[in-house]
Formats: sequence, C-alpha cells, structure tokens
Amino acid sequence: MSKKTIVVVGAGRGLGNSIAERFAKENFRVVLIARRKNLLDEYVKEFTAKNFEVYGKAADVTDFASITKIFAEIHEEFGVVDVLAYNAANMNGGKLTELPVEEIISHFKVDVAGAIHCVQQVLPKQIEQKSGALLFTGGLFGVFPNHNKDFACMSMDKSALRAVAKMLNEDLKDKGIFAGIVQVMGVMNTAEYFTTDEVAEEFWKLYVEKKDFEKIFVR
Repeated sequence: MSKKTIVVVGAGRGLGNSIAERFAKENFRVVLIARRKNLLDEYVKEFTAKNFEVYGKAADVTDFASITKIFAEIHEEFGVVDVLAYNAANMNGGKLTELPVEEIISHFKVDVAGAIHCVQQVLPKQIEQKSGALLFTGGLFGVFPNHNKDFACMSMDKSALRAVAKMLNEDLKDKGIFAGIVQVMGVMNTAEYFTTDEVAEEFWKLYVEKKDFEKIFVR
C-alpha cells in the first residue's frame, strides 16, 4: 500500500509539529507549511533525524497565489493530499469595540479564508480518490466567545472555522471525505491543561474514528 500524505499548514514547535509527528508515526509522509524557510529547514532536520519522511514548503497562507502554487507542487511530487491539517492562526488580541476593521479582515484571512483556500486546493483530488480528511484546530474562544473579550478576532474566527468544519462534514461525507475540528479547551503545554502531544493524539483519533465533526478536548 502506498504511503499517505498529510499537509500541516501552520507548522511550528507546538501543536503543528506535534500533529505532524503523530501522523508520521503512522507512516504518513508529512509536508509542513509555514512562513519562515529557515525554521522549516530546522524542523525537517529534526524529523529526518527520527527517520520520518518530512518536507518543508515556505508560504504565507494569506498569499493565496503562493499557496495555490505550493499545493500544485505537492500534488506533482506526492499525489493526493490524504489529510489536510489546518493549524494556522493570528493570535494577536484586541477588543471588538476597538479593533480597526482592517485588522479584523487581516485576522480572518489567516484564520478562516486561508483554511478555505487550502481546502479548495486539496479537495478535487480527494473527491477523485473518494477518500480524504480535512482537519482544523479550534479552541475555547470559538465555543465560548465571551471567555476573553481581549481576543475578539480569535472568538469570531474560531466560531466561523467551526461552521466551516460542520458544513464541509455534511457536504462531503457522501463523497468519502471527512471534515472535523478539534476544540482545544485550554492553554497547551501548561500544568493546568495539557501538552501539544496530547492534543495531537485527539487529531489522530478524530481522523481514525470519524464519528462526529467535532472533538472537544478538555480536562
């Protein structure tokens, strides 16, 4: 059986790389996408040292033309993207009543529009194959939008991303495609909550079980 490919958008020494490693342990080929090539090169070296097949592609998710080109390269080199894991997010804060509309739009491009654009790149070949998965990183703010009013964009965008995951799940299940979101209900890598590796395990379970579009991970 040929090796499957997962693309992790929003790679980094946190949840992104933990998701990548969890799938790599299941013999997935991993492609990491992030903005900074120098860091991607470091990540690839670290994964290669563990005998995982990992590649890095530098791109900004808000540069849609660049993302389109990157996914065309991935399809040319590796074929179908079996799993897309979208983990990119703009983590900057701000109150809804104080944020300039330009900043709100900037957040949305990273948190939601970028996710949709990536989905549109991988979906046609997944549909041809009649299998695939689209996984998204959600969170506490998207479930409880008033949890911290200093992060208004995060609340709005994670709520929107939840809606995206639910709509895709409903629209694509008859085509063999699973879409789902892991709601991370706390701060990762803190004693009070949980590690990124624990959260990555929830992504793997969501992918394997495919029971519901949403997995809420809380202590």
